[in-house]
Amino acid sequence: MTVMREVTLQDGPDGYGTRGAALRAGARAAVGAPAVVLAASYLGFGALVRSADWSLPLGLMSTALGFALPGQIVVVEMAAAGASLALIAAAVALTNFRLMPMTLVLMGRLRAPDTPRWWLYALAHVIAVTSWLVALQRAPRLPLAERLPFVAGFSVVIWAVTLTATAVGFWLHEQVPPLVSLALVFLTPLYFLLMMVADLRQRARVYAMVAGTLAGPPLHLLTPEWGLVLTGVLAGTLAFGLDRRAARRAAPTDADPGDV
Repeated sequence: MTVMREVTLQDGPDGYGTRGAALRAGARAAVGAPAVVLAASYLGFGALVRSADWSLPLGLMSTALGFALPGQIVVVEMAAAGASLALIAAAVALTNFRLMPMTLVLMGRLRAPDTPRWWLYALAHVIAVTSWLVALQRAPRLPLAERLPFVAGFSVVIWAVTLTATAVGFWLHEQVPPLVSLALVFLTPLYFLLMMVADLRQRARVYAMVAGTLAGPPLHLLTPEWGLVLTGVLAGTLAFGLDRRAARRAAPTDADPGDV
């Protein structure tokens, strides 16, 4: 039995009609700004791999299996500095830990009753920050059965793009100045920030961005090693608390105003 079978779905306001159509729509959504930005970032990573005297197969394996640019950069830089395998593994685990709660939140919104569990495990591997944000923006408007195919189409396309860009960046290493390679790597977080700014309909996101913007610089000056982590924890906690408080105030009370 195939999971992506063509069945007519009528239960969503913005559905594509079939799971196959949702899969193709997700792939088309990735071809554009998401693919261009990630390709540019991974061009820089490919050049970084070459400058660290890694082989191309090793760089491609890093992208294929890791698929998280900050963690991949940590591996290359720490390996070049002669760090131990245990220390590199611990650093990568801390760098990529953010992806675990993000994926857990997303998977609960994608699974249809008839979705095999192994499909979720396979999709979780290709969930990146870009696909996670797009999924949170688009998936809730789709029928439940179309959500996973849409996100799968989007994620697989950008995964393939990053593999290709890693190889191209490796081959173009001599033509790409080191400063340009570093600048390209930072395009992805900048693009992620712009996507968040463009979709601030949720109150909690506004709170989190404002709190992070205010807390980030002083915490970085206070402790450069832990400033980013502390900013995320404090800003996220504050945003969650403020959003819950605002929701409680906006919720209607059980008491009848006429009884007061």
